[in-house]
Amino acid sequence: MILADPFPPSLPAPLEAVLTTRAPMDEDVGPVVELIQADQRRTDPEARVDPEGVRSRLVGLRSWSRRQLVVVPREPVSATPEVVPVGWICVEDRAAGRSNVQWSVAEHVPHRTELIACLLAWAAEVGGSFARHRGLETTQLNVSVDSRDKESRTQLAAAGYGRSRSWLHMERPVAPQEATSTPAPRDGVRVRTVHRHESGLPVAQDVRTVHRMLEESFADHFNSYRESFAEFVQRLTEVPGARWDHWWIAEVQQPDGTWWPGGGLVADVMPATARAGEGTYLEYLGVHRSARGLGIAKALLHAAIRDAAQRGRVRVGLEVDADSPTGADGLYRSLGWETTEVTESWHARTEARPSYLLRDEE
Repeated sequence: MILADPFPPSLPAPLEAVLTTRAPMDEDVGPVVELIQADQRRTDPEARVDPEGVRSRLVGLRSWSRRQLVVVPREPVSATPEVVPVGWICVEDRAAGRSNVQWSVAEHVPHRTELIACLLAWAAEVGGSFARHRGLETTQLNVSVDSRDKESRTQLAAAGYGRSRSWLHMERPVAPQEATSTPAPRDGVRVRTVHRHESGLPVAQDVRTVHRMLEESFADHFNSYRESFAEFVQRLTEVPGARWDHWWIAEVQQPDGTWWPGGGLVADVMPATARAGEGTYLEYLGVHRSARGLGIAKALLHAAIRDAAQRGRVRVGLEVDADSPTGADGLYRSLGWETTEVTESWHARTEARPSYLLRDEE
C-alpha cells in the first residue's frame, strides 16, 4: 500500500486481524476532528476543535513537521464503502530535543488500552528518529493532558511518562469601556503592533524581533527549547489565516533617545462558545531579561485588553506555568484573570534510533 507507513506499529494480536494503520488523507479530516473533539469532551463538554487547524496539521503544510497515522478497519464494517478512522496519533518535531505527541482513539474500539500502548511505543520510535536527524542522543516526548483526564494519565504512566508541570488556563472578562480606560505604559515604555506591508504581511525585521524577544525571554524558563528563526517562521506560516494584527512589540527608550525592543506578544482569536462570546487568546508573551522590572508585561497585557475591547470581544485568555519563577500567575490575577482549567505536561525521554534502512549494515 502506498499510504502504509514503512515501519508501522505492531498492533496487538486481537486487533491485527481487524485494524490497520496508514497515512492520513483529505477525507480523514472530518472523522479525526470528531475523534479529537469526543476525546476532549470527556473532560470539557464545550470543547470545540477547529477543522481548518486539524486540516493543516493532518494534510496541510503543518503535516510536514509531523509523522502521523490513522487507525482504520481492514474492511468496511457496514454497507458503507468508506473506511472511517477509529484512531489517530501525531508526533511533531517541535524543536531540537523536543517532540510533541497527541493521540485520540474512539471509545468503542476493543482492546483500546492495548492499542494506545502500541501507538505510544511507535511515537517513541518516531521521536528517536527525529533525534537522529538532529544529531542528538535523546529527545523529550511531550504530552499535554487535562488534569481531569485520569485515563490518559494512567496510560502515560504505563508508557514510562512522568508528570512534569502544571499549567493554569486563565481568563478575564473585557468591558467595553476598556477600549479607552486601560492604563498607559510607564514613561520610557511604549507598545505598538508590528509594522505591516500593504499586502498585510509583517515587516521581516519585526518578525525577527518578536522571535528574538520570545527566545531570549524564555531561555531561563522551564522546558525551554531553542527554536530557530526558520522553524519559527515555518510554524507561523503553516497556520491558516495568521493574525498579524494581533502581534505587539514593547519598546524601551534608551538614554540616547533611541527605542529598543523589550518584549513581544503574539495573540489570536478565541472563538465564541455556548458559555462565552468571542475573545482574544494570548499565545506567547515574553519580557526580555534585559527589560524586566519596567512594567513591560503589564503594558503588553493592557494593549491586548484594549484591542479586545475595541473589537467588541468579551474575554482574554492565556496559559501560564503554575510554578513559574517569575510569579506571572500573580500578575495575571492582579489584573483580573482567574483559572478556568488546569493541564499537565507529561514527559518521557527516548534515545536516538538508528535508521531501519541501515540496520542491516550495522
